[in-house]
Amino acid sequence: MSLPGRTPRDPRLDFFRGIAMLIIFIAHVPENLWANYIPARFGWSDATEMFVFCSGFAAALAFGSTFTKANFAYGTMRIGYRVWQIYVAHIAMFIFIATLVLAMTAWLDGGTDYVAQLNLHWFFDNPGQALLGLFTLTYVPNYFDILPMYIGALVLVPAVMALARVHPWAAMGFVAAVYASVHIFGLSLPGHPEDASVRWFFDPLAWQLLFFTGFAFALGWIPAPRISRPWVIAAAAFVLLSAPAANWEIAKDFEVLRWVREVIWDLQEKTDFGLLRYVHFLALAYLAIAIVNPRIELLRGDWAKPIVTVGQNSLAVFLLSMGLSRVAGMVLDQIGRAPPAVALVNVAGLAIIVGFAYWCTMLKKQPWRKLAADHDARAAQAAPARRPRPEVQAPAANRTYTAPAE
Repeated sequence: MSLPGRTPRDPRLDFFRGIAMLIIFIAHVPENLWANYIPARFGWSDATEMFVFCSGFAAALAFGSTFTKANFAYGTMRIGYRVWQIYVAHIAMFIFIATLVLAMTAWLDGGTDYVAQLNLHWFFDNPGQALLGLFTLTYVPNYFDILPMYIGALVLVPAVMALARVHPWAAMGFVAAVYASVHIFGLSLPGHPEDASVRWFFDPLAWQLLFFTGFAFALGWIPAPRISRPWVIAAAAFVLLSAPAANWEIAKDFEVLRWVREVIWDLQEKTDFGLLRYVHFLALAYLAIAIVNPRIELLRGDWAKPIVTVGQNSLAVFLLSMGLSRVAGMVLDQIGRAPPAVALVNVAGLAIIVGFAYWCTMLKKQPWRKLAADHDARAAQAAPARRPRPEVQAPAANRTYTAPAE
């Protein structure tokens, strides 16, 4: 029930963020049969695009008003604090997963080198140089590249908001120029201290285009597109026609599809966020909104609450899922990858994620405060009433006489 006078929270952002988090878990479980059916297998964009777009949208809602209603300095400080939170989360996640794979390589029978799976032997062989690279974000292994990319996009928010004071299109022109510079001048960030050819797998200077697209939609810089039948048909046709070329298992058997992939390879490249990925995501988002908007109340139903709750705790869930997916892969290595075993591990992992999201939500509500308040109230009721202290009169000799007022 919503409070009187308050607009109910729009569930669409949290719902789609929740979907992205669940897909990210499935996609990161090694040799997961279920990963053959995630959106990435049927199109150029995938759950990463959902995560980045929704992150930009959420960042605008969380921090945009501080820049416009308070002042630029406070807005910048809030962004700085969020960057610090993401940075600490990235370091903690890396240390935890690196320790996990090292320990499991030594303890589990089967001969699987989980350190090699994540290409982390250099980290353990060169701890001093590796730690310096880790903390300066000049060592960013592939599995650990999403949060640094998010940091890179957040760092640009103050510059974008400053340009938006001139005009929102000045801000978006800057965003487009940064994106273009990646493809024209090859701008990128180093990802390995000893190998100059290794760059960040997700170049934030390119992916910020999608981040700030969500940001601009949230702040109204870009108006929400009208849903019309011709555009729905066009978006659906683009998504359906791109599926055969995007799916290698289909494309490998057809020469024309292999040729198409070669021709458009740079346009769908993930590191530099090829424009084809951008267009594909926008088409999918348009179709999703066309389907959801007339039925938005369904997203407030009980069936959607687990997904929405996951979306409301996206950072914490992301950190859990990245570690949990490695554990799930280790379990599958021990019990085999027969379809029932794969189903059991995936369902168990998704259930853990949902349960963890509800736990996070419970902690946010701080239920102990109510219990403490109830305890104090009961203690006050049980305490005996204090009798007033009797007033002691001064001796008659010391009393003074005050004349009554006229």
